[in-house]
Amino acid sequence: METVSILIADDHAVVRRGLRALLETHPKWKVVSEASNGREAVAMAADSRPKVAILDISMPELNGLDAAAQILKASPHTRILILTMHAAEELIEKTLGAGASGYILKSDAERDLITAVEALLQRRTFFTHAASEVILSHLRGTGGQKAAPPTGSRLSAREREIVQLLAEGKSNKQVAGLLHISTRTVENHRAKVMEKLMLHSFSELVRYAVRNKLAEL
Repeated sequence: METVSILIADDHAVVRRGLRALLETHPKWKVVSEASNGREAVAMAADSRPKVAILDISMPELNGLDAAAQILKASPHTRILILTMHAAEELIEKTLGAGASGYILKSDAERDLITAVEALLQRRTFFTHAASEVILSHLRGTGGQKAAPPTGSRLSAREREIVQLLAEGKSNKQVAGLLHISTRTVENHRAKVMEKLMLHSFSELVRYAVRNKLAEL
């Protein structure tokens, strides 16, 4: 059996160490990359093309869901496992929309991580028990009808990136440098987002980013 290459992305070093220790108990699994934010994860995945990428949903500069979508463009065969503290229906829907194949809670990682990665390697999906319960509860309550898309789905991937970076305190010029676009383009995106979401101040934009898990205070 060939060695399975794995990427871990989490902004807390202690979490990355714990995940690595768990994963490398498997004799044929090797953590080849560790990223501390979503943008690093995308670059590392493009370079190493790992079999599995384990992404924290809440990371600086680029959140795990938007990072997942970019990783799949750069490395279509990489299987994505989202790691989070929250079993919220909206986040689970966004996980599926981003192309991820699994969703586990950090509190369940010790029990579920190995099983989740094995499932993904076999081209199956894996959802931690709490997430599965949320999905089933939703289906029972709606008769299987799809709920209206969350507010956050109004924004494009580039708009979400810009909102996250601005909410994290970066200036228009810093955002432009990170995304390799002009400051004027950032300003135009920002104005368009404010109009789309009917927001009237920067503080409202920050609150929107926090509510939609694009940034943390």
